[in-house]
Amino acid sequence: MAFGNIDGVTLGVFVVLFAIFAFLGFWASRWRRGDLSKIDEWGLGGRRLGWLLVWFLMGADLFTAYTFIAVPSSMLAVGSLYFFAVPYVAWGFGVALLTMPRLWTVSRNKGYVTASDFVKDRFDSRWLAIAVALTGIVAELPYIALQIVGMQAVLAAMLAGLTGVVSKTVSDIALIIAFAILASFTFTSGLRGAAITGVFKDILIWITVLAVIIIVPLSYGGFASAFHNAAIQSATVNQALNHAKGPINYGALSPKLIPAYFSLSLGSALALYLYPHAINGSLSSEDKGKLKLGTSLLPIYGIGLALLALFGILVYAVPNALSAVIKLGAGTFVVPSLIAYTMPDWFVGLAYLAIFIGGLVPAAIMAIGVANLLVRNVIKEFKSLEPKTEATLAKVISTVFKFVALGFVFAVPATYAIQLQLLGGILITQTLPSVFLGLYTRNLNGKATLVGWAAGILSALALVIEANAKFGVIKTSLYTTPLGPLYIAILALLINLAVTLIGSGIAYGMGWRPSQKIKEEEITKEM
Repeated sequence: MAFGNIDGVTLGVFVVLFAIFAFLGFWASRWRRGDLSKIDEWGLGGRRLGWLLVWFLMGADLFTAYTFIAVPSSMLAVGSLYFFAVPYVAWGFGVALLTMPRLWTVSRNKGYVTASDFVKDRFDSRWLAIAVALTGIVAELPYIALQIVGMQAVLAAMLAGLTGVVSKTVSDIALIIAFAILASFTFTSGLRGAAITGVFKDILIWITVLAVIIIVPLSYGGFASAFHNAAIQSATVNQALNHAKGPINYGALSPKLIPAYFSLSLGSALALYLYPHAINGSLSSEDKGKLKLGTSLLPIYGIGLALLALFGILVYAVPNALSAVIKLGAGTFVVPSLIAYTMPDWFVGLAYLAIFIGGLVPAAIMAIGVANLLVRNVIKEFKSLEPKTEATLAKVISTVFKFVALGFVFAVPATYAIQLQLLGGILITQTLPSVFLGLYTRNLNGKATLVGWAAGILSALALVIEANAKFGVIKTSLYTTPLGPLYIAILALLINLAVTLIGSGIAYGMGWRPSQKIKEEEITKEM
């Protein structure tokens, strides 16, 4: 099928901008030169990122290819429930300001590279540190895989516009080439490469979001037209995308879904800065003040996310774009269609490239975070490593992980990958007592916290299985309670906390006393 204003100019702009992206990734190894044979230089950028780069780097984790595709897609297909992404991001940055400066301070004072380094000393427990590391690694795989799902949507749209068909073979080859280039400059430049390319990527992303949200409403009757058309056509969209009957409610949230909305927002906010890539980006800051400043400005990205969510409704104002989404039967084409049918060919190339590298940059940051965890907190617990060997091994693992994630996408249908990401969020939340609470108190017993983690993980899996008809396809992350449907992450975390607190109280009564390996001033003051 023909697909909007896509032609040779579109492809040319896409390729040229990708070449600039690749150049910046390799050049970044020369920026603020450091000894990249050391893991903190390679994996944390030498801890020398200023507030602006921290802002761009963490923003690169928020405005991803998956976000660009999934948030508007969910808004179109499900309705107002998925606007929970907006408060979740706002609350997530509040959580970050309460936790990341303290984690940055103790990490700088003690030479930590990962959150698990901190957990090991705080709780005097190697096994708890390993558990936190493995949870982060497992949770990150579907997250990075979903960046690729978003990138696939862009490639499919561009191929449809250029050739009239979607060739999965061509799309897969393009992805493999892009990931080979990404792996090469990540191996060479480390987090510096992700930071510099993140600036380039975010500039293009902001240009895309602002241009579309201004130009399309002015040209197509605004949101009044979009909501008017939605009232008439949402039942057709529901049938095409969900195979369900009835209109979709975009203007209001059903009272029955308020507990779901609140718990999804809260659970996602608590999870956001427990992911290895978010912690890794925070620890790369030059000092605590710059980390606070960069983090405090991140709500600006929240505004962008809110505008992006509205794309899922704005598509109703553009009949050709909505028709393309319905014909393809996939909500993932909302943003590609909206851009392709409303913007000139050269801008489509720019916007598609922005979304495409919006998957590559987070993929690099996530792979680096995973590599740091696996080397520092799993392999190194069982085998002594020289600093140079440690860094080299992290580089290799980072490269391998990218292609494991790519293979994961090729082997697992996108629907399953999306649902597994929700499960990843549920799992990563179970590291909150050891990471976040550990920053504020040393009175949690390591063994009790480990048992609490296990109880949280097992209860989470049990609730997911029960909520999805006992080993059926994972379609929901909500569990029905007397209060209404609640995000399973919150329920499992409550079980986790109960076990941890009760177990710590029992341990204290039996004579256990907190570890003294980390002094309070090492968490609060740079020394």
